[in-house]
Amino acid sequence: MTLYDELVARGLIAQVTDEPQIKDLINNGKATFYIGFDPTADSLHVGHFMAMILMKRLQQGGNKPIALMGGGTAMIGDPSGRTDMRKMMTVETIDHNVECFKKQMSRFIEFGEGKARIVNNADWLRNLNFLDFMRDIGSYFSVNDMLRARAYVNRMERGLSFLEFSYMLMQSYDFLRLYEDYGCNMEFGGDDQWSNMLGGTELIRKKLGKDAYAMTIALLLKHDGTKMGKTAGGAVWLDPDKTSPYDFYQYWRNVDDQDVCGFLRKMTFLPLEQIDEMDKWQGEQLNEAKKILAHELTSMVHGEDEARKAESAAISVFTTGSSENMPEAEITDADFRDGSIDIVGVLVAAKLAGSRNEARRAVEQGGVTVNGDKITDIHTTYSSDDFSKDFVLRKGKKKFCKVVLDK
Repeated sequence: MTLYDELVARGLIAQVTDEPQIKDLINNGKATFYIGFDPTADSLHVGHFMAMILMKRLQQGGNKPIALMGGGTAMIGDPSGRTDMRKMMTVETIDHNVECFKKQMSRFIEFGEGKARIVNNADWLRNLNFLDFMRDIGSYFSVNDMLRARAYVNRMERGLSFLEFSYMLMQSYDFLRLYEDYGCNMEFGGDDQWSNMLGGTELIRKKLGKDAYAMTIALLLKHDGTKMGKTAGGAVWLDPDKTSPYDFYQYWRNVDDQDVCGFLRKMTFLPLEQIDEMDKWQGEQLNEAKKILAHELTSMVHGEDEARKAESAAISVFTTGSSENMPEAEITDADFRDGSIDIVGVLVAAKLAGSRNEARRAVEQGGVTVNGDKITDIHTTYSSDDFSKDFVLRKGKKKFCKVVLDK
């Protein structure tokens, strides 16, 4: 099986501009490709992770990846997949986020001479002269064609700013610069980026008379078509301080039965033959498949030791009630009022509830326990001494942690 055929079999490819040429480039290690990452937060999330896994697969096949940091494009904000305008970020925030991305990426991709490289489009976008750019680049774009792009059509009814409208020109210019500066002949991105990516290939063709190619990655979706990678508390982050290794493990451990093999194909390096066998599994065997998925992904993101700790913690809590290796949540003296903290405050401080109202409902509905004892009174309070020993807090069946006092 060729590398391209494997990508298809794993369900990773959505759309391509010229399949025969792309097959030839990828299968023969002749692709210098880029994937863009706009630093809209200080951590990568699971959607980015799937893109990095694709980069790693292609790099192993001899192709050369470029991770493009959107230090320039993030100052505008991509309207793709949005119903409203993104919040404007300061340059300082963007630059901080870029550095966070770089550190995380180095865990998954080999950077260095002759390997992958990291480039920041702030280097050419932030100092552009508007008139020169419009004359040199804007003249190649048809507003009529742009308005038909899916990224813009979805926003027209609610309003689309000119700032966001210019995003396609910025991304297309990125591809042109990477083509000229690094010989980049291919762009990969999420399927919602298709229009922007075509803009880049067309700009290169019209301005340079050269061919460049684009391929979109299938978005990370559940079987019902909804996006994967979100929880009630927000995105599933790769930063352990934002999503703990245990919570990351549990997220994948609890995927729907119908999704597990699809995620194993897209996001792990397990052989396809092994996953095809798992497709036949039913009942308790599917739980084993989920454990494999959770372990593989947690190990890749956080390391083998953290994956084993997360697995051990889940087994300990659900079978013996032990707090060994259980994820911890810290509370501080600032969380106490007059020397005590109520159960509602503990739930919020431990981030098992997003608000006091949510915490109150959980208690009143009988879904909260402390050290195995159900708490039904929202006025139940605790002193600092209560946290000097095990204080195992559980909300519902799957959310729990050991609460400790940070002194």
